[in-house]
Amino acid sequence: MLKPEKEKIVAELTERLRSSETLIVADYRGLSVKEVDDLRTKLLEQGASFTVVKNSLTRRAAEAAGADALMALLDGPSAIAFLDAGGDPVAVAKALADSARTTKILEVRGGVMQGRTITADDVAELAKLPPVDVLRAQVLGAVTSPISTIVGLFTAPLRELHGLLQARIEQLGGPDGSAVAEEEPEPAAEEPVAAAETETQDAEPEEPAEQPAPDEKEEE
Repeated sequence: MLKPEKEKIVAELTERLRSSETLIVADYRGLSVKEVDDLRTKLLEQGASFTVVKNSLTRRAAEAAGADALMALLDGPSAIAFLDAGGDPVAVAKALADSARTTKILEVRGGVMQGRTITADDVAELAKLPPVDVLRAQVLGAVTSPISTIVGLFTAPLRELHGLLQARIEQLGGPDGSAVAEEEPEPAAEEPVAAAETETQDAEPEEPAEQPAPDEKEEE
């Protein structure tokens, strides 16, 4: 390979390492050309490109891009799955795990996710997660669940307010008045008595109007 071609590959790798927030490195030794092509097609469907690179050129690109975490994964022939901006890391991890299981050859070494190094075990755990759409629905449910709970806390007392007030009224003044007698007298409870006395006093002046006897004696 001529030097200009090497420089071009290094420049392209450097740009991809800078732009890709997630990548997974695998050892592809022993895979046939057809198996590599099949895996590349599956990864493309999930928003990732599968690139076979020389470690020497990849190390130069990693140094230029400041991707030091990638250096430890470049041990032997390496292929890198670069995730695009809209790529599904769970689906990519599943595709690699399926290929490793079916071929008994591909070996996932690890990768970099959001700037952090992940191990082969981390990739295997990632492959066990539900699809991204399911995860989004679960996150949405976790976010909206407390809201519905809060709404229930506010609306439940409103629904039960009438019943609570009615029960309290019956407790304070039942049909036989026993509940009232058992409690200490309150100022509000004395108001009906005072009102009754007032009505009695107001009614007393009406009695003189019902005395026709003196008038009948005068007429005689």
